[in-house]
Amino acid sequence: MTSLSLTSLVLPAAALGPENPLPPLVKPVPVQQVANLAELPPDLAEGLGYGHLSTVLPYRLQDGYTRERTETALPALVLENDRLRATVLPSLGGRLYSLWHKPSGRELLYRNPVFQPANLALRDAWFAGGVEWNLGSTGHTAQTCAPMFAGRIEGPDGTPVLRLWEWERTRDLPYQLDFSLPEGSDFLLVGVRVRNPHEHAVPVYWWSNIAVTREERTRVLAPATEAWHYGYGGRLDRVPVPGALTYPARAQAAADYFFELPQEAPRWIAAVDGHGDGLLQCSTRRLRGRKLFVWGESAGGRRWQEWLAPGAPGYLEIQAGLARTQLEHLRLDAGESWDWLEAYGPVSADAEVVHGDDWAAATDAVQSSLPDVEEHHRRWREMADRRPETVLHRGSGWGALEAHRMAADWAGTPFPESAMGPEQKPWRALLEGRTPTGDPSAIPPPTLVGPAWAELLERAPRNWLTSYHRGVARWASGQHDGARAAWRASLESAENPWALRNLAVASADRREAARLYERALRQAPHLRPLAVEAIAAQLDAGLPERAAELLSSWRGELSGRLLLLTARSRLALGDAAGARAVFEAGFEVPNVREGETSLSDTWAAAASAPLPVEYDFRMVPS
Repeated sequence: MTSLSLTSLVLPAAALGPENPLPPLVKPVPVQQVANLAELPPDLAEGLGYGHLSTVLPYRLQDGYTRERTETALPALVLENDRLRATVLPSLGGRLYSLWHKPSGRELLYRNPVFQPANLALRDAWFAGGVEWNLGSTGHTAQTCAPMFAGRIEGPDGTPVLRLWEWERTRDLPYQLDFSLPEGSDFLLVGVRVRNPHEHAVPVYWWSNIAVTREERTRVLAPATEAWHYGYGGRLDRVPVPGALTYPARAQAAADYFFELPQEAPRWIAAVDGHGDGLLQCSTRRLRGRKLFVWGESAGGRRWQEWLAPGAPGYLEIQAGLARTQLEHLRLDAGESWDWLEAYGPVSADAEVVHGDDWAAATDAVQSSLPDVEEHHRRWREMADRRPETVLHRGSGWGALEAHRMAADWAGTPFPESAMGPEQKPWRALLEGRTPTGDPSAIPPPTLVGPAWAELLERAPRNWLTSYHRGVARWASGQHDGARAAWRASLESAENPWALRNLAVASADRREAARLYERALRQAPHLRPLAVEAIAAQLDAGLPERAAELLSSWRGELSGRLLLLTARSRLALGDAAGARAVFEAGFEVPNVREGETSLSDTWAAAASAPLPVEYDFRMVPS
């Protein structure tokens, strides 16, 4: 019998820590640029230019984590039949953490033995392993370390189905995932639906990101003879398949490979080990794209894998998405919804065939294992609108706030008003005509930036807080001059560090930005994220003496980014030995960003010795 149970997953975990209260006016992960647009097919080039976000507002960054891990019980939902056991983490974006195949005794996914956030997602915090569901814009979703609603519904055959749902806030879209395991099935079925409840079109991005263990002979297969390669040179180039790319252990540098699946080809991708055993993912035709990501075998690539999963073997990612590449967004028209079905299960093929030189034979050996996803999709649609019988986990209150504002009820994904909490309270008050107020020294609530909320803010009576929020909403919509005017109006109403900080970010004059940051820090001297930004601004403005003074006056713990800024300050003051001493004493920057080279650049400027391996996060070989 198929069963669904709520339990706990206990493993060493680093706490996410508090959200960063400073609004991310500039997208932490830069939009990926393609240098050779003119060489690409017109439809691909058009998709590459559509729908990119310049900020992850209204979300705040999740950068308050450390590298300290303690045994922690995480909420887990387990769906299993006599063949498979699927473990889902509803508090962490609905991550499919584990998929255990009982007959073979094999874990089909890369199961991370720890929960260790690192700076790879749109909001910073991300963790490796399992299957991640990415909705929003290019990059790891803003929901990846956030809670989702979870509930139970009854499937067509009477077996329990696990439903997850939430409100994605950068695009303002409700979405759902339904996990089912029919009796006797070797495949976990995942039905996905994304709705556009608005009267305007919305750019949509979806990629299911699947981590599997990487061994020396692991091979990735898909029904394609060409792929688009995107590396850190900024080009998108067509390359032949199979080639060496299908053996990730041979890659030297981190890279993306987007398989060019023919229009008539079935939609699938698989990773098999030296014995021909592995994971197969397939879907209905809506999910067009398939991708391979490798960290590469450089020192930096190996360091990243150890950083993300200490003590665990290496991994790679196979992925499935709506577009042919992750650099594109597709148009979801007003009032429309898209849905599809994915299937995850084991594959076992003749090792000599799947590792042979005959690529067609190798892919045929895997393709013969595909389940009938079209029939499963048809059956799933019959239950897609059923309301959950039982709520197993609570998500955020933002969907409830939007449902209240729109007087809407989306079948199958209920957002109860009881989910609204303190963060939603001032915005509900604004809906009801009450003006938000607050202490200028206290952290403001997160700002809503959608068009309807921006319009309400424009009509709200002026005070320091409404002007502050108005500026953030204007900035998010690209009205940068209007945003600056609103923040100046906020300061006229009451001196506050929040408008000062935003004006500093918005300033094109580095010396002015440094002065504004210092003024803000005097008003919020214990706020670590503000101190990090303010000290970095002094260095960017060519004021290392002021950076050093701010560091010496900091009364909190001197660790992480602040130690890196200490090394940079000493270097800028001509004290290379002092900068080296910071590195030699040892420190970690928990949120070193994917692609960031500040550690290696600072070391190279301060020392002639090779970069110590613990500081090597370079994405390309040195």
